[in-house]
Amino acid sequence: MKKIQLIITAILLAVVPAAAQETYENAKIAAEDLNGTARYVGMGGAMDALGADISTISTNPAGIGLFRSSSASVSFGGVSQQDASNFASANKTNMSFDQAGFVWASRSGRNGFLNIGVNYHKSRNFDMILSAADRLGNASQNKLTYVKAMNGLLYPTHQASDGNYVPDFDRAYITCNQLDDIYARNLNFDTTDNTWYYNDANSYTFDRGHKGYVGEYDFNISGNINDRVYLGLTVGLHDVKYRHYSEYKEQLEDLSLTVSDERNIDGYGYDVKAGVIFRPVEASPFRIGFSVATPIFYDLKTENLTSVSDGSTTVWNSEKYDFKLYTPWKFGVSMGHTVGNMLAIGASYEFADYAHLDTRYNTGDYYDYWYDSYYSSSSSDNVMNDHTKQTLKGVSTLKVGAELKPDKDFAIRLGYNYVSPMYQKDGFKDGTLDTDGSYYSSATDYTNWNATNRITCGFGYNIGQLSLDLAYQYSSTSGNFSPFASYYDNKYPEADNICNEVKVNFKRHQLLFTAGYRF
Repeated sequence: MKKIQLIITAILLAVVPAAAQETYENAKIAAEDLNGTARYVGMGGAMDALGADISTISTNPAGIGLFRSSSASVSFGGVSQQDASNFASANKTNMSFDQAGFVWASRSGRNGFLNIGVNYHKSRNFDMILSAADRLGNASQNKLTYVKAMNGLLYPTHQASDGNYVPDFDRAYITCNQLDDIYARNLNFDTTDNTWYYNDANSYTFDRGHKGYVGEYDFNISGNINDRVYLGLTVGLHDVKYRHYSEYKEQLEDLSLTVSDERNIDGYGYDVKAGVIFRPVEASPFRIGFSVATPIFYDLKTENLTSVSDGSTTVWNSEKYDFKLYTPWKFGVSMGHTVGNMLAIGASYEFADYAHLDTRYNTGDYYDYWYDSYYSSSSSDNVMNDHTKQTLKGVSTLKVGAELKPDKDFAIRLGYNYVSPMYQKDGFKDGTLDTDGSYYSSATDYTNWNATNRITCGFGYNIGQLSLDLAYQYSSTSGNFSPFASYYDNKYPEADNICNEVKVNFKRHQLLFTAGYRF
């Protein structure tokens, strides 16, 4: 056993200007929650063809065209994670500001309207605590670094006077990530005998607290043609603030190692969404909707501080860099029907192929002499994108919901969502890729999440022009967690570094309140 020695490692990769992010981290940014007004959430979001709710501004922009009067609304509430314990600064229960916006409706001709809408909503709430633990036998995180070294995947080497090949730590890396660099310099390689070592672990515990959000600011123009056809266009701006802090602890033979990882991701993005709703039969309120959304074009910055400690000595690495991320196109089809003023029912289907998530390098900033402005260019990280195609897949989202009004001023709502898995069952975080997405990585864990089920309900009450709505949402998913990717060596079984998958769950309760006013 070689104990960690205090060596303050130089910042890894600091001279590399271009960078891209890793598949599992990108998937967190690309995914979306069900959120908006309490009426929208209470009906499971199945309002894309029904319209006349400001939350449809981001799912089917034509829904804003069904407003007959102007309105403003604001929504807030709280979320609480089931079966979780507070960790570090992450709490299992948090307050949340979820939506604020207004629609200005103006008549255009005898039967038409031209409406303008502006809305903010929290499209992604990162609040989450992930915990896992299991035994390890003949495996460890630092052994993964050893295996990479034995396969020539860390640093260039040269032959020392004793005949051993030693790493050139000060030369260019190969596929070394920030954890590899810490382990290699301080634990795995012994400079006294120029030999690589590894240490098996008996068990591990893992805790991570996620915080932050993606806020979406939508600007819409929509039209109503003869009360039969509704058209809408929305431009969206997306604000990303993601934070996580994790502690991964391995119990080795005679000491415990703790890997602490803190990562921040900030940035912005934009997209364009278009939609249409039409009533195929003039005498019937039944309507059909179609929508399409461009990729969200994200420009992001990530930074981390990562350390390894044996209780008495701590060594660390840190890095920051910019990258771009383009999400896939999204397509939707929906249906809605009303029965008098008593019943509204809706159903929606959305599809987005996350296998085509585009991770991109920033290739430089350029000056446009014609327009006297600067612009940045980028190119796809083909290596990481190939890994994404093997790890992620297309996601189908089915939303159904209903609203019953036993009284003209009182409404009861129910809804359900099914979101198919984004992750392939055999996906894994590949730390051997020749790409900056691997070089800048500071964590080896990953989770392949299964399908998500959401059950919603709520009610609303009108007092003149004032509307008060309350919704409850229960969201549940499970997944398979791995602290690191297992490695199998058919030629040398003793080099196997295998860990079991651990089942983890994410169950969240949301209570949402909306106050609205029509004018």
